[in-house]
Amino acid sequence: MSSSTAINSLVKTGARLPPLPTIRDLVRLYKLRAIKQLSQNFLMDEQLTNKIVRAAGNIKDNYVLEVGPGPGGITRSIIRKFPRQLVVVEKDRRFLPTLELLAEASKDFLQMDIVRGDILEYRTEMAFPDCPKTEWTDKRAPVHIIGNLPFAISTRLLINWLREMSLQSGAWAYGRSSLTLTFQKEVAERIVAPMLSEYRCRLSVMNQVWSKPELKFVIPGKAFVPKPDVDVGVVTILPLKTPLTKVHFDVVEKVMRHIFSMRQKFCRRGVTNLYPPDVRDELTQLTFRMADVDP
Repeated sequence: MSSSTAINSLVKTGARLPPLPTIRDLVRLYKLRAIKQLSQNFLMDEQLTNKIVRAAGNIKDNYVLEVGPGPGGITRSIIRKFPRQLVVVEKDRRFLPTLELLAEASKDFLQMDIVRGDILEYRTEMAFPDCPKTEWTDKRAPVHIIGNLPFAISTRLLINWLREMSLQSGAWAYGRSSLTLTFQKEVAERIVAPMLSEYRCRLSVMNQVWSKPELKFVIPGKAFVPKPDVDVGVVTILPLKTPLTKVHFDVVEKVMRHIFSMRQKFCRRGVTNLYPPDVRDELTQLTFRMADVDP
């Protein structure tokens, strides 16, 4: 039976996935505990995991890469939307049995691949060799990255992905792939902060130069196990067809890093550090004059 036939059969008959233990049962069964060093916080509420996946849009017959699935809460919600292929990247070997259980239960209608490794080192362009490529200025690519990110690596990971997005490499070699990710609420607010907002920062600019980020909703910290000290924001990020600059990502990132390194000072102080001391004043004045900005 083909994948599409199996899916249609399930939809028409109202059939569900084979009975599986709940996520809470699996956590108890395998004696799984969140590891603080890995910034692990499990999301057990099925309504919330479903809501995260709905925020990604229509993923049916698409390709999905899930980051840090843990015991598989969001994974289940993804499977129920019938993607063509699901790749999960998990660093913690303790979760492999629960993920293998999900892969076995869905094998008749879904290709689910489990990769044990560090997402910071994973080459996303290798995830879906059968995925067709779409033109950048055409419709969105049928590729989605979804994940409840560990707080400790979320910003670093996002910057890495934005760089790949700007170069149309990695997951963006397929086209305008989308992101649906969780961040600490404060980080999420900074990502989407508009100009003149008190939350505006390097992360705001880097995101909005190459993409359209949107804060979809906020999950209270009490919904996670263990409960973090902060609430969590779910953000979707869709690449722009035409970036706001043609300047290389590394140059923009360096300039933003210097400008926002002195948030309580005039931006002139940050810009001066971009240039050698002997030409610093001259080039700083030239920079602001060419940008038509009053420092």
